[in-house]
Amino acid sequence: MFKNILLAFDGSVHAQKAAQMAADLARQHRASLCLVHTYDPVPDYLGEPFLQEAISRRTQAADQVVAQARALLGEVPELETEVLEGPPAEAILRVAEVRQVDLIVMGTRGLSQLQGLLLGSQSQKVLMHARCPVLLVR
Repeated sequence: MFKNILLAFDGSVHAQKAAQMAADLARQHRASLCLVHTYDPVPDYLGEPFLQEAISRRTQAADQVVAQARALLGEVPELETEVLEGPPAEAILRVAEVRQVDLIVMGTRGLSQLQGLLLGSQSQKVLMHARCPVLLVR
C-alpha cells in the first residue's frame, strides 16, 4: 500500500512516537522512508564571523536531531534524510511533492507549541495542504 513514507521529525515527544510508527509502517510495507528535519533560517544581519558560527550551531543541532531519529527508527528497508532550512510545513510539503510520497507521518505537537497556538500548528498546515494521506501521532 505505501511505497514512499515521509517522516517529519523535530525531536519532540510526539515526533519520537511518530518515528516509531513510521518505522513500523516502513517495515510492514517494505517502503522507503524519508526523514525530514528543518531548522529556522539564520538571520543575515548577524554578519561575519557570527553568521558562520550560528549556521554551524544550527547544523550541528540538526545533525543531533537526525541521529536521534535514526536511533529510534532502527532497521528500515531504505532510509534517506533531508535537513532543510526554513518553515517546517512548507519544507515537508515540498519534499512530499518532489518525492511523490504516499504517506506523511508526523507528531501532532512539535517543539514550538506556543507558536502553534498563535499561528496554527505545523501539523495542521501539512494536514490542510498535503496531496497524500497524513498520519498524525500523539
